[in-house]
Amino acid sequence: MLRAHDLLGRGLRRIPHGSVAIPFAVGLIWLWYTTTQPFVRAADNVATPPIPVEPSRLEADVRALSERYFPRDSTSLENLEAAASFIETTASKAGARITSQSFDVPGAKGPFRNVVASFGRADEAAERIVVGAHYDACGAHPAADDNASGVAGLLELARLLGASRTALDALPVRIDLVAYSTEEPPYFATPHMGSVHHAQSLANKGVRVRAMLALEMIGYFSDAEDSQHYPSIAVRPFYPSRGNFIALVGRDDDAAIARTVKSAMLGTRAIPTYSMTGPFVLPGVDWSDHRSYWSAGYPALMVTDTAFLRNQAYHTDGDRPETLDYARMAAVVQGVHAAVLALAR
Repeated sequence: MLRAHDLLGRGLRRIPHGSVAIPFAVGLIWLWYTTTQPFVRAADNVATPPIPVEPSRLEADVRALSERYFPRDSTSLENLEAAASFIETTASKAGARITSQSFDVPGAKGPFRNVVASFGRADEAAERIVVGAHYDACGAHPAADDNASGVAGLLELARLLGASRTALDALPVRIDLVAYSTEEPPYFATPHMGSVHHAQSLANKGVRVRAMLALEMIGYFSDAEDSQHYPSIAVRPFYPSRGNFIALVGRDDDAAIARTVKSAMLGTRAIPTYSMTGPFVLPGVDWSDHRSYWSAGYPALMVTDTAFLRNQAYHTDGDRPETLDYARMAAVVQGVHAAVLALAR
């Protein structure tokens, strides 16, 4: 597999001489550099091997959400509430301080609610690091990858943070793990997303957010050639053709936190990690709850297996627990844990 700089070099050697060659080459280099953060090095202050994560526990949480609380779309209020209570109880057992944020949606039965699990400083005015994942599903589908995987990752992150509560109390920030409702259609990209309510509530209080990470589908991987697709042909040469990595996705404005998160995740040596930060118009950049924090003026990234660009069972009955790779999903959680600590420091 050729890496991006190899492809770039070959591409430049094939450019014809003339007045167009230099601007084209400069533009290609600029696109490669600004989009992929190619020179980010693995952090050397991350525990290697990273803190253990048990894949079977991730699978148990995914199965609970996909099977026990099925369906959990926006019309299945009883199951949504049961899922929220499961998240609340699990995070509380891990040692989190739990708060609940209820909200109504015009024309829909409710209320809906976000569950917030907090670690570190208890001060409401404290600067935050937010890690979020939506627990609702699109229609009457199991929705194992989308997004029981993200919620299972969130709950495992709560367990890891809960095991080091004393150390977290000494950090200058508060860490909020947030499980959102109403991310999926018909509410996606509307003011009625649960993440919009959470992000706006922080902005209304003047709370500073150092970074937000949205865990959006983190459980599907493939080593097959051409199993990975991309939203634009322009970026395809810079990334692998096999869907065996985790991606960090954000805007140009999020490049700085992308470098910090990428460095920390690479530092665990747990899973290949690639990043893509680009203009808001690039398809896929805003495909999850992180978009809500942009609207509130906060930096945010999506952590993702790239959804339907890799997982063809997206939003179908085929998105089942048995299709996920829990060992690599555990590696993603290890990387996110390292990233949260790096951002907090």
